[in-house]
Amino acid sequence: MKDLGFFYFGPLAMLLGFLLDLLLGDPPSLPHPVRGIGFLVSRGEKALRGVFKNRERLAGTVLVVAVGLVSFLLPLAALLVFYRISVWAGLLAETLLCWQIQAARCMQIEAMKVYDAAETGDLPRARRAVSMIVGRDTADLSMGQVIKAAVETVAENLSDGVIAPLFFTALGGPALGMFYKAVNTMDSMIGYDDERYLLFGRSAARLDDAVNWIPARLSGRLLILAAAALGFDHKNAAKIYRRDRGKHASPNSGRPEAACAGALGLALAGDAWYGGKLLKKQVIGDALREPVPADIPASVKLMYGAELIFLVPALAAGLLLRFAVFVLPGCPGAP
Repeated sequence: MKDLGFFYFGPLAMLLGFLLDLLLGDPPSLPHPVRGIGFLVSRGEKALRGVFKNRERLAGTVLVVAVGLVSFLLPLAALLVFYRISVWAGLLAETLLCWQIQAARCMQIEAMKVYDAAETGDLPRARRAVSMIVGRDTADLSMGQVIKAAVETVAENLSDGVIAPLFFTALGGPALGMFYKAVNTMDSMIGYDDERYLLFGRSAARLDDAVNWIPARLSGRLLILAAAALGFDHKNAAKIYRRDRGKHASPNSGRPEAACAGALGLALAGDAWYGGKLLKKQVIGDALREPVPADIPASVKLMYGAELIFLVPALAAGLLLRFAVFVLPGCPGAP
């Protein structure tokens, strides 16, 4: 049992990690692996730019491979060590990793800060709050634009902060889940199309697009199911998803945005300013009404609804995969 605890208890650790995220989020007082990944990316960028000089794309590719391998191998080695000590030590370590891979509660907290400010009509505070979760310029946003920006971010976060981590953790445990977090972190740090990162960050951006391809499409469909279960306009969600899912520069982000826009009857996306430059973007959804502060908690509700719908098949898939790979072939110590 000790030898196979790593395989038997993965789905239980996923469930416990989900519950810890639901209850606690990411306490700022606790160390988080993503900070370590960010440290590796920033230090690695400086070192590799110096080593490879003018070969920026090669330098960026080496960084992606190195950080990805470290992010996968370290948690894998740690889990094997802890499970060798005891099943309970391994389960605790795996649960903590699964907890830190999830980000739904953190997104809820940040989004509700925007809601609290919007609900009281405090536009400057709402702009400051939304600036913490979006990349666009926020100084001149109207209240309606602030609300829409928050809703867009919650919808996108469903894919890369909730469904994708669950998806990869179910497939390969916390080690693969942490690899995904590393890819996502690298994309957020260096995956830009500006002069500095156009070549250096290309591999990170392309890999992020690739690993999010399935989770993004799952997220859009899960939002439609969540809209039906929670009493939102699921028919419009399905309609807008089919019509507008490709109206985004990213091959993935438009999927959950379109479903969320349809469920809430809002027009999301559209032109936005980044670093003082106007970026032309297509509108996703129809403006059936003006955005209101309550749209923010509604988007959070949809996010959790989609997560709960996906949780059961993710746990089942994780259990079946582990059984098929490690038990059926007659792994030593198997029953």
